[in-house]
Amino acid sequence: MSIASAMIINDGRLSTATWLASPNCNRRPKKISIDTIVIHNISLPPSEFGACGTDGLHYVKALFTNQLDWEAHPYFKTIEGAEVSAHLFIERDGAVTQFVNFNERAWHAGRSSYLGRPECNDYSIGIELEGSDFVSFTSAQYAALAQVVAAIYDAYPKTRRHLTGHSDIAPDRKTDPGDYFEWVKLREMVANKLED
Repeated sequence: MSIASAMIINDGRLSTATWLASPNCNRRPKKISIDTIVIHNISLPPSEFGACGTDGLHYVKALFTNQLDWEAHPYFKTIEGAEVSAHLFIERDGAVTQFVNFNERAWHAGRSSYLGRPECNDYSIGIELEGSDFVSFTSAQYAALAQVVAAIYDAYPKTRRHLTGHSDIAPDRKTDPGDYFEWVKLREMVANKLED
């Protein structure tokens, strides 16, 4: 099956993703091309996967939509008031949620620089994997991520040479996606998807 029939990006929306709009986004600067994909990891509380609030909303999804109950866990007080987002979040079972249209700027990178260009949020797509620096990611996550990256490559061809990690664009602040992330495996899987 071709990637085009599996996942399609139309007007900045991924066809197979669940849509959950985040207010934490804005317009990209004019005359900026989307040419970079940044891989992150996140878990709330740290290193706990699939945790949800009393309303049943996944804590990461709650964070990205400004619905996180800061009182629900002691760690949350340390990030209280944070207004962040990503374009996509891939859970441990491979489920994909989109929060920000790819054509808009998600607030995922913070102070950052890639190949000498500052402010990576301006020109990048941010993908968060549910995980931490200390555990391996799941096969389902790699499968979903490979499909997503191939679809992004198809929709935004300039990204094909610029797949990077948060630790690469903000090395003084960030370590994700971490040493357990298998870059070679992902690149091979993406290449296979593009050949299908």
